[in-house]
Amino acid sequence: MLRYAFFGPVGTFSEAAMRTVVGDAPAQAFSSVDATIEAVRSGAADVGCVPIENSVEGGVPATLDGLAVGDPLVVVAEVVIPVTFVLAARPGVGLGDITRVSTHSHAYAQVRRWLQAHLPGVGYVPATSTAASAQSLADELAGGEPAGFEGAVCAPFAAARHGLDVLAEGIEDREGAQTRFVLLSRPGAGTTPAPTGNDKTSLVVFLREERPGALVEALEQFVTRGINLTRIESRPSGDALGRYCFSIDCDGHVTDARVGEALMGLHRVSERVRFVGSYPRADGGRTITGSGPSESEFEEARSWLDRLRAGAAS
Repeated sequence: MLRYAFFGPVGTFSEAAMRTVVGDAPAQAFSSVDATIEAVRSGAADVGCVPIENSVEGGVPATLDGLAVGDPLVVVAEVVIPVTFVLAARPGVGLGDITRVSTHSHAYAQVRRWLQAHLPGVGYVPATSTAASAQSLADELAGGEPAGFEGAVCAPFAAARHGLDVLAEGIEDREGAQTRFVLLSRPGAGTTPAPTGNDKTSLVVFLREERPGALVEALEQFVTRGINLTRIESRPSGDALGRYCFSIDCDGHVTDARVGEALMGLHRVSERVRFVGSYPRADGGRTITGSGPSESEFEEARSWLDRLRAGAAS
């Protein structure tokens, strides 16, 4: 039986995302994104679920950095879920009693305007996750240490799971916000899901040297093969000031001829390319290819070259 891990505690959006894939399978909560990733990397878990991108706040640095360094891990699935928040409190606490609220920094950024409008001057207490703030209130309710705040901004299911009252629903500043989560595993034979025709490939690219045109040269590997990029973000490489790597998502699967050629091109012009997985898209988008050769033409060209190498006439 596979062992699952998620960025906890119980009641996080990470758990909700994971449950859409694995159902009620036993899973262990870890206190941070880094701890969840390391659980998979060390073999303490087989699959881990962490957030990687939010439609309002952008990429999740802990996940992007965790996938760029250390022993390689690969994405085996992605999940996109709508993000909605409630303001929760212990039973008997009303909206007028709230002087401090707690939540994760990404969540706080998505509810600031609502808080300013409805609770002007309210203090903010950072939490490691949205569910952690709800759990702290639940622990206080059960006779534990004082939480240090009266309100928790969390997911509706976290409030319900921890026995809290919901004082306000739908407090996010932007309707339709979504967060993308990834399920991670150690690489190995049979790990990469089979192509579906509507897939995504994730990479981390380290440029060979700092010079004019180095990034353009890397991006040309996609452009000349008609491959659409769905995300590109720069992150510090960690080895020197001003040195960056690039976290990239593109349309297509590693088994696609055009994607394979692009990876070979990147390998030639980059210091290092880390393959982070090919997996079915879950964002409702469709694979976009640019003008130029079709996939079948890429495959035919490769077959032609293989025949030449085998001694056939041109």
